[in-house]
Amino acid sequence: MSDARYDIIIVGGGVMGSSTAYHLMVTDSLRVAVVERDPTYARASTPLSIGNVRTQFNLKENVRISQYAYEFLEHFEETMAVDDIKPHIAWHREGNLFLVAPEQQARARQEMAMQRELGCHVEWWPQETLAQRLGHCNIAPYTGATYGPDEGTMDPYAVLMGFRRKAKSLGADYLTDEVTAVTTRDGAVSGVRLATGQSLSAKIVLNCAGAWAGEIAKTAGVHIPVVPVKRQVFAVDPKIKQERMPRLTVLPSGLYIAREAGGTLFVSKTLAEDPIGFDFTWDEARFMEIVWPELAEFNPQLETLKLIRGWAGLYAVNTLDANAILGEWPELKGFFLANGFSGHGFQQAAAVGRHMAELMTGKETSMDLTVFGTQRVLDNQPIATNVIV
Repeated sequence: MSDARYDIIIVGGGVMGSSTAYHLMVTDSLRVAVVERDPTYARASTPLSIGNVRTQFNLKENVRISQYAYEFLEHFEETMAVDDIKPHIAWHREGNLFLVAPEQQARARQEMAMQRELGCHVEWWPQETLAQRLGHCNIAPYTGATYGPDEGTMDPYAVLMGFRRKAKSLGADYLTDEVTAVTTRDGAVSGVRLATGQSLSAKIVLNCAGAWAGEIAKTAGVHIPVVPVKRQVFAVDPKIKQERMPRLTVLPSGLYIAREAGGTLFVSKTLAEDPIGFDFTWDEARFMEIVWPELAEFNPQLETLKLIRGWAGLYAVNTLDANAILGEWPELKGFFLANGFSGHGFQQAAAVGRHMAELMTGKETSMDLTVFGTQRVLDNQPIATNVIV
C-alpha cells in the first residue's frame, strides 16, 4: 500500500489537535491529516472535564493564553458555524473563587497584582465578604479568597466538536485509526504508521495525543515527562441547593465544587497518590471516605445529598513543572509537541492551536510562548514558579 502524503499529520483529534487543524486550514492551503482512534471521544480528556476557563494563574503566559481564550470564545459560535449551523457552547461567566489560607495570602496577593496588571478582573474577598457571600460555609480557616467574576464554564464537548466540524469543512482529513509509530529517517520525521497497516508520510508530525503523548513520543525515540494521571469527579444532588455559590469554588486542599444547571454539583479532589496509568474506573468509596467529609465540613448544608454518578478522566501531567511543552523537539526535525497541559488543556486550546499552526508553518507567532519550549525538557530545567493546578 503506497503512502498517503500530507504536509502535516496531527496525532490526536481532541480539542488541541482540532484547534490546531482549524488554525492551519483557515490560514493556509495545506494537506492536513488528523488521526483520531476514537471519534466518539468516550475517554478523551476534554468531554470528561468540567469545561472551566480562568485567568487566575501565577505565570503571565498562562494568563495571556486564557485572555485570548476569552476573546476567541466570545465569537466561537459564529466563527465555527458550518452551513449556517452554529455550535452552542453554553458559555457562562459566573465566577471562580479560590479560597486562601493565611500562609498563602502574600503569594495570592502578588499573583492577583500580576493578573490585574495584565488587565484581568480579579477581586480580593476578605473574610467579611466571604461571610456575606458564603455565610453558611465554614470560612474560619481562610484569610480571604481571590475571585474572578469573568471566569466560568462551558460545554467542553460542544467546543471540541465545533473545532472538529469547522476544520473538516475547511478540508482537514480526519482519519479513524491509531498511530502505532512516528516514523523517522536521517534525524527527521517521515510520517506515521497506523494500526490498520497504512503509512502516512509528512515532513511535520504534531503530537497532540493528550494523556497518551508520552507513549506516542517513545515510538519516535523521544522521551518526555508526560504521564496519564487519573482524576475522579462526582456528581451530587444536594438537598439544599447552592445558588449563591460561585460557578467554581476551590479550597487550598485541592477540593473543588462546581455548580451546574439545575442545582447539581460536580465535586473533585486532587490527591498526591492519584494513580498513573490508563484507568477509567471511579471509586465510590473515595467520595464517601475522603471527599464528602471534607465537603460537609466546609459547607454543612452539604451533609445531606445524593451521589448521582461519578467518572474518571486523565490529566496529561507534565512531571517536570506542570506546564505545557510546546514546539519542535530539538533532536528530531519536524516532530512538534503540544503536550503536558496538566489539566489546563481545554482552556488553552484556542491560543495553543494558533501558536502551533504558526510554528509549523514558519510564521511569526502572535504570542510569546517561548517559556514553554522543548529545550527545557532536555535541560531538565523546570519553569521557575509554583503553578496553581
